[in-house]
Amino acid sequence: MPVVTMSELRAALRVTVGKRGMTEEDVDALADYLMSFFGFDSEVIDNRLDMDDRDVFYMIEEAGLLSTRQEEIHIKKGKLWRIHYWVLRTARIKALAGTRVPKVVATGFAYDHLPAEAWERTPIAK
Repeated sequence: MPVVTMSELRAALRVTVGKRGMTEEDVDALADYLMSFFGFDSEVIDNRLDMDDRDVFYMIEEAGLLSTRQEEIHIKKGKLWRIHYWVLRTARIKALAGTRVPKVVATGFAYDHLPAEAWERTPIAK
């Protein structure tokens, strides 16, 4: 998965929340703030956030730059544990920033290109 750079995040924030009247300095501070959570990763666990952080994340989600996902795990006591994650919408951020998202080329299975003879079993001469 491609990594979002600081310049791409700043550009995407300018196009979204910057249009709502946020100053350039505030956009830069917001980009620094968001990257302090994500770093080189594309998702962060919700438990890491406090109420104020979560409010900011909801605002960024409303702008279309974040989404959420959850994971359910059964723990030993038979209870269901839900883990919530915030996910950077990398492709959208790159599109808003004007950078091209590299396409993932499906190369297929490694053995797809072997000739039929490779699959025949022949005894090895000693």
